[in-house]
Amino acid sequence: MVDLTKLDIRFSVLSEMLALLGTNDKHLKILGEIYHVDIYVVGNEIMVSTKDATIIVTLTRIFQLLKMFVSRNINFNERDIIYISGLIDLVDDDKISDLFVNRKEIIKTFAGKPVYAKTINQKRYINAINKSTVVLAIGPAGTGKTYLGVLLGIAKLREGSAKRLILTRPAIEAGENLGFLPGDLQEKLDPYLRPLYDALYDILGHKVTEQMIDAGTIEIAPLAYMRGRTLENAFVILDEAQNTTSNQMKMFLTRLGFGSKMIVTGDITQTDLPKHLEPGLVIASRILKDIPDIEIIEFEKIDVVRHPLVQTILTRFENA
Repeated sequence: MVDLTKLDIRFSVLSEMLALLGTNDKHLKILGEIYHVDIYVVGNEIMVSTKDATIIVTLTRIFQLLKMFVSRNINFNERDIIYISGLIDLVDDDKISDLFVNRKEIIKTFAGKPVYAKTINQKRYINAINKSTVVLAIGPAGTGKTYLGVLLGIAKLREGSAKRLILTRPAIEAGENLGFLPGDLQEKLDPYLRPLYDALYDILGHKVTEQMIDAGTIEIAPLAYMRGRTLENAFVILDEAQNTTSNQMKMFLTRLGFGSKMIVTGDITQTDLPKHLEPGLVIASRILKDIPDIEIIEFEKIDVVRHPLVQTILTRFENA
């Protein structure tokens, strides 16, 4: 006989309970896997197969938060539950609640789906971009650094605070010498710039994206093409900045003109530079900290908003 503990959570409305539990009790199963317990619903109460006081208190806090979200018609999914469980011991409940209750729509996708900040660090990142002229976003893949940057760039174009959106990244695999690759310039650049196109297509659709590129409102180019320019009244994103050298990073940041914002994103654990070269992103984050109007946002594994397995994969590789 399994020894069960009753959590201090009760449901007065069946629909409330069903929304909290998820389809086929999916949410219960996720939390059960995370905390290595079995979770049951008995009548209108939740029972857990443990006497561990820490797990009981933690699960009670999580279910209280989820119950509050249901009562306010705030949607949450599998990814949100995994994120909350990872965050619950790091911050107080009010901070978690604020992320979901007071979330603001950034923009709608081409399909009409609203986009919100999914993590506390994403919210900090968005606030930093709105407030500061230069923002460095550092962290693992899947944390939304580039995607959110592109979304905010499009939003700035629409509101008129930027006249151009410029997206760039170093084509390090070809040493930025693209001449030997087949095809015209666009075809040569596609393998390196495709993630930037994908984000644009997701918000604007293919047709509008191509029209804005043809009109020069959106520019996508390798980092080498930024040399010698002054970028004014533009929203500029440098992606994959862990693959820049110190000189390249200095060259890029000194392109800043009046009325512009610069967003620099990268994962310093994934550099493709020769081992003896320190990435420009690492150098910039060290020497530019504490400068007014420059903000550095550091993302963590917990901020990964891709498939939940991505966090596990990142952890295993780090441990190996």
